[in-house]
Amino acid sequence: MKRTASRAGILAGLVGLAVTALTAVASPAQAVPVTQAAADTAAEAQAVAAYWTPERMRSAVPIERLVKAPSLSPKDVAKGESTIVQSIPNGGGAWTGAGKVVQTAGRVFFTMGGRNASCSGDAVTSGNGSVVITAGHCVKYQGAWHTNWTFAPGYDNGNTPYGTWAAKSTLTTPQWEASEDMNYDVGAAVVNPLNGQKLTDVVGAQGIAFNQARNQSMYTFGYPAAAPYDGTKLIYCSGSTFTDFLLTKDHGMNCNMTGGSSGGPWFLNFSEATGAGVQASVNSFGYTFLPGYMFGPYFGTDAQNLYNKAQAA
Repeated sequence: MKRTASRAGILAGLVGLAVTALTAVASPAQAVPVTQAAADTAAEAQAVAAYWTPERMRSAVPIERLVKAPSLSPKDVAKGESTIVQSIPNGGGAWTGAGKVVQTAGRVFFTMGGRNASCSGDAVTSGNGSVVITAGHCVKYQGAWHTNWTFAPGYDNGNTPYGTWAAKSTLTTPQWEASEDMNYDVGAAVVNPLNGQKLTDVVGAQGIAFNQARNQSMYTFGYPAAAPYDGTKLIYCSGSTFTDFLLTKDHGMNCNMTGGSSGGPWFLNFSEATGAGVQASVNSFGYTFLPGYMFGPYFGTDAQNLYNKAQAA
């Protein structure tokens, strides 16, 4: 039976055309994460910061309004050894708690096809202290890399208490770069320093995990901006997860978040008391015919390669 998903059914970033025929998964040695230069000079970073006024942030549309619905194909994501990169200790309803997540999670803004758009992202522990993890379609879509890319951690209704961090470069998995395969809808940004400081020196960092066991309980966060949400506050869902049995091999969770939450983090071992966890996926998409569920890609070897390239940049 043919299954399709319409634009109206996008919950958290269902974009791009996935490979319609099964293809072999490249080995880690062959699959090279793809990088795009962004605001890689001080002048360019200042220009991006100046571009994103509070008014432009409030009027940025969820990316889901600007993209087409994809076709999907089931595929196992390449796995390697189980790896968890622990967070550096420093430290769907609205998140009313506090803790680390209200600093590390944030709203992502960029220009796509002449339109201002938004996603979500999260600051993770990294060697360079400057890595934001998001969805692949939040950095590149249909052959074009987004411009004016910036990250606003702790965003709150136009307020950016920790500043806006312009991307020096954006990256995605080779599978998303080649064919926008939803099984690999993972992106990253390396942001420039702001006022002489690195991102995670200011907001802290969540841990990140790869090749973990499936079907665990998780928490997911984001800034949905499509009705009934408006992008002004951090929203979360929590509960048991399952493996998508329809058209991908993604994680699934009961969650009502809408467009704009794309790229927000999924956490294992999340503590409501501390707001800290270990990130193991991102908000990616939802099915029209299965309302109330969110899906996010499995963080396997290729997501790990992407992270390693980003933190070494």
